Amino acid sequence: MKCRDILALVPDLAAGSSTASPGVNEHLNSCTSCRGRLEEFRQTMALLDQWQAPEPSAYFDSRLMARIREERAKPSGWLVWLRKPALAVSLAVLMVMSVALFRTDAGYRHGVESGPVAALPGTAVGDLQALDKNSDLYSDFELLDDLQVQQDVSANP
Repeated sequence: MKCRDILALVPDLAAGSSTASPGVNEHLNSCTSCRGRLEEFRQTMALLDQWQAPEPSAYFDSRLMARIREERAKPSGWLVWLRKPALAVSLAVLMVMSVALFRTDAGYRHGVESGPVAALPGTAVGDLQALDKNSDLYSDFELLDDLQVQQDVSANP
């Protein structure tokens, strides 16, 4: 057996609830580390058997019931959390930032869809905007060739 197998069995062996197999006994006889851990565990168990819990004081029950009444009398709920300044400020900042981001996002989407930013003709963005605006015109390739010739003539007078 290996040490990790024995270490898993140490609590049972120390309590005496498990009978050791011949392989476990052989390993414990040959391995001083595992044998030392088993002995330490047995000593710890013996100390725990000797320990006795202290008796509560005579007024323990009355103080406990008073504390329970105090806790029940305190207001509870999510509105109590809003009365804390740090939480209220953080929620306010979160709300302001979410509204600002929503407005910025909506404005950005509106700007891209309506296309108020005009790109220069001859650039990739300008060509894509022209194709988007005049999709019916560019669907016929013969008209596209005629348009290219007209642009070349107007560009070179």
